[in-house]
Amino acid sequence: MGLLDILLGRTKPAAPDLDQLFALPSAAVTLEAAAGFTPTGQGAVCFATVEGAAFEQTHREVQALLDADTERTGPPVRLLRDDHGYSWLVSQRGPDELSLLVNDLHAVNSAMEVNGFGPQLLCSLAGFENPDGRPLALVYLYKRGTFYPFAPLPERGQRRDSPLELQVRAALADDLRIEPDLSRWFPVWGAPAL
Repeated sequence: MGLLDILLGRTKPAAPDLDQLFALPSAAVTLEAAAGFTPTGQGAVCFATVEGAAFEQTHREVQALLDADTERTGPPVRLLRDDHGYSWLVSQRGPDELSLLVNDLHAVNSAMEVNGFGPQLLCSLAGFENPDGRPLALVYLYKRGTFYPFAPLPERGQRRDSPLELQVRAALADDLRIEPDLSRWFPVWGAPAL
């Protein structure tokens, strides 16, 4: 960042730190103790849809890498497109395999980044639920290097449980780098890992 940037008040965006994803398993222990939410074993990486042979090759490499895992207990990794035109690479593991799920998410992000598709990466998320089946996601914002909780209220359409999100934020403040700007806590309605 140069002197002109400082004088004009421009800030350098935070660099993505994919290693932050590895904090999810310990945060899951805290989340279960504080709010009763446990991992579902589902996770996904969201990115802006890219067309072309280079992206298709990257997608095939990532899918082959993750599907070759001999410990995989869930279905193969799937590529889905949502109603907004974004793509989701979805991984399914057992609920007690959060560490393996995190490895999957990290591998997808890293492969996209290494192959020049880092600017298309938007977020990654890991799904959780409480004993009543209420969903919760811990969302990692790729471009910010931070997490935030997303708690949809399924019985009320597109509404969020904001008090629960704030409770989770407080509980996980020592475990994860939480996004301080609440306006960046974007809803991920219909995310496949929820």
